Amino acid sequence: MNNKEVKNRSKTLMKPISIKICDSFLCKLRGYTFRAGIKEDQGLLLVEEIQSRIATSIHMVFVFFKLGIVWINEDGIVVDTRTAYPFISFQIPRAPAKYVLEISPKRLKEFSIGDKIEFI
Repeated sequence: MNNKEVKNRSKTLMKPISIKICDSFLCKLRGYTFRAGIKEDQGLLLVEEIQSRIATSIHMVFVFFKLGIVWINEDGIVVDTRTAYPFISFQIPRAPAKYVLEISPKRLKEFSIGDKIEFI
């Protein structure tokens, strides 16, 4: 796992968001389960090998707080956003994605469908 920063090329973020890259099966499965919370300036980027709706679906089982979810396709374009609530077990994006950005729900308004996202 390595760290990067999210950059929204379509609009300016209120403050930087530092993300941990999560590309192994176990890291993606764990995500934010059994954790106490999420800071406003941090997030987790789940990376899939292929672009898909099913592969980028998420679960909220044993996640005890809300998450802001941003689905991003292989071209770096936001294809869906949503607030995910604790214990609602399954969320699937409306379009195929390759990346799932999990952030504080307070930061979700900084991302819109069609935005161009980079990880630097």
